[in-house]
Amino acid sequence: MIKVSYPDLVSFCEEVFKKMGCNEKDSSLAAKVLLSADKRGIDSHGVARLSGYCRLWESDRIKTNPKIKIVHETPSTATLDADKALGLVSAPKGMRLAIEKAKNLGSGWVCVKNSNHFGIAGYHSMLALEEGMIGISMTNASPLVAPTFSKERLLGTNPISVAIPALTEPPFVADFATTTTANGKLEILARKNEKIPFGWAQDAHGESSDDPHAVKEGGALLPLGGARENGGHKGYILGSIVDIFSGVFSGSGFGPWAPPFVSFLPMPDTSHGEGLGHFFGAIRTDAFRPKEEFLKEMDYWIKRFRNAEFIDPENPVQIPGDIERITEKERLNSGIPMLENVYEELENLAEKFKILFKIR
Repeated sequence: MIKVSYPDLVSFCEEVFKKMGCNEKDSSLAAKVLLSADKRGIDSHGVARLSGYCRLWESDRIKTNPKIKIVHETPSTATLDADKALGLVSAPKGMRLAIEKAKNLGSGWVCVKNSNHFGIAGYHSMLALEEGMIGISMTNASPLVAPTFSKERLLGTNPISVAIPALTEPPFVADFATTTTANGKLEILARKNEKIPFGWAQDAHGESSDDPHAVKEGGALLPLGGARENGGHKGYILGSIVDIFSGVFSGSGFGPWAPPFVSFLPMPDTSHGEGLGHFFGAIRTDAFRPKEEFLKEMDYWIKRFRNAEFIDPENPVQIPGDIERITEKERLNSGIPMLENVYEELENLAEKFKILFKIR
């Protein structure tokens, strides 16, 4: 395992995005959003995806000088057409617009269509914390997930993130896929030549598989919960809700018409929407009760759950966001760990774009 300093990795990613044609501001933002995943320990969605963004750009699926605009709006809602922008750029714009609407009206809700993969959902929901608000973000994704009882891939991993501030305690930050795991984790285990746990994926015949290549070979990821008897139908429902809010609401591709990030899936026809879709919400903490009351009660909520009676003293109860916050602190101090083959991909990008590469 190689460790790379966060500032060096940011500089490298910024240079790659500039070589793709992004201006300095967007390059800086895209690098920051992308690497927020690595900082928080979500390695499947960070710098390991950089070569994938380059591949989409080379196939004309990403515009690096997009004209992002509002195409539908009410006082509390809006829909943005991202014009094939990097989701790393269009998504923060959508979230910040939701925040501005919430400042005036108590809550704001924004859809983005015609976009691309937006990194981790948690980055966008946490933008609301900067304004003392609750943030919500979700997106649809590559159709790799089979609905319960199906062999057909119709949904994405379709993550949901909710960030809620507290008074003195760290914020509650949930960020999770609506599948048992993300496809990026299969890619990580495939790079390590390791098996995946049963319940993560099924093969092309609909049978549970421990092969990390199962999805590439015609299989599918399973909804959160896995099989029906373990509550997989509930994960299927959650993923469907995200697809409707992100895709059908916005006018982007949805279900099997969502354009894939992965290279092994063909592009769908565009008869149902444009690009990927995102959905963002911002809610003022004084929208339902006085702000101080709410924040104090969030502190009590967090403390009570954190002090829940544990099964094993080595594993106390965690609050959503705890592990990622601790990981971020450690990685900013000691560096971002990286698999050898991910590092080699970055070396290849450096050679391709003629960027000085000194981050080992």
